[in-house]
Amino acid sequence: MSDLAPSILIGAGTVYSVMSVVSLVVYGADKRAAVKGRWRMKERTLHTIDVLGGWPGGLLAQSLFKHKHRKTRFMMVFWASVALHALVWGLAAYLWLAG
Repeated sequence: MSDLAPSILIGAGTVYSVMSVVSLVVYGADKRAAVKGRWRMKERTLHTIDVLGGWPGGLLAQSLFKHKHRKTRFMMVFWASVALHALVWGLAAYLWLAG
């Protein structure tokens, strides 16, 4: 397992980086559409991107664009996706350290 750890971490880092950029762009486009009164991205789409690893970019976008950060239900689902990632990484670390 330890031989795979660097490859897994590099792969995960790549996925998180790419999905975070995607998330940042999509949140920005949705904010722009909201300001201009145009067609909006479904919240489910934003959450899916976050769950697929884009949550760091989503968090940054919420701060930069002041977007979605006041919607309680949206934020509850967002933080649940962050907690899911923390749980998975915590479990993986535990299993790796246990042996």
